[in-house]
Amino acid sequence: MRSVVITGASTGIGWAIAKFLVGRGYRVFGSVRKQADADRLMGEFGANFTPLLFDVTDEAAVLAAARKVREALGGETLAGLVNNAGVAVAGPVLELSVDDFRRQMEINVIGPVIATQAFGPLLGADPSLKGPKGRIVMISSVAGKNGNPLSAPYSTSKHAIEGLSESLRRELMLFGIDVIIVAPGAVKTPIWSKAEQIDLSVYQNSPYLPALNKVRAFMMKLGETGLPAERIAEVVFEALTAERPKVRYQITPDRMRHLMTATLPKRVVDRIIAKRLGLLPQG
Repeated sequence: MRSVVITGASTGIGWAIAKFLVGRGYRVFGSVRKQADADRLMGEFGANFTPLLFDVTDEAAVLAAARKVREALGGETLAGLVNNAGVAVAGPVLELSVDDFRRQMEINVIGPVIATQAFGPLLGADPSLKGPKGRIVMISSVAGKNGNPLSAPYSTSKHAIEGLSESLRRELMLFGIDVIIVAPGAVKTPIWSKAEQIDLSVYQNSPYLPALNKVRAFMMKLGETGLPAERIAEVVFEALTAERPKVRYQITPDRMRHLMTATLPKRVVDRIIAKRLGLLPQG
């Protein structure tokens, strides 16, 4: 039985990937931060799902989970590690709390580094293990190639994931371990639907407040109209199993809009976005 570790499996993309893989006979080890989520997922997915209780920023807890997975594998390699856990922090860089920016980077960037160091040996970097080499799938975003205003922390973290993945892919060639990026556009997941909970009270006197309200409304809409998480799970499955996987899969609900963003001059795109959000200078 092939085994995969997924970080951030309680909801959204991680949950969809876990469901998809369990349905195809995989044994899935999924990370959650709450025991209640662990109990729920075991009930939903059955015997082929094993919860791992850790926060991706807690190195000791992640290493303990890796030891648990190693024991369960019984000398065999892990087929895949899906670095999915993440959050989205919004706000203008000039006014955003540095602690909030740091938290974004800790979860979205340092978290995958910790998980990769912990589970990488199980993918085949440890020569004592038997079986085919595993793969790492990094869940990035279209924001990993494009910086949107008022979501700089998230865009920065995903740009970092893109660079990390490219460097790591070349480093891990030594062990025959591949690294593949999956970069979705908007997805129907709680990471966007939680936008309604964003506290804008700290920006009540900010010149950015009107634009922040527009961004929050847009994020809430994305949570309703984005791609189904199941579509991302299908692509992750391809990344894990294809004989010759792409190095990067980008999945977007509106390909034309993203094509225009990628091909138009940057200054033109700047003005289009700024006009839409009311960020052009007045007078």
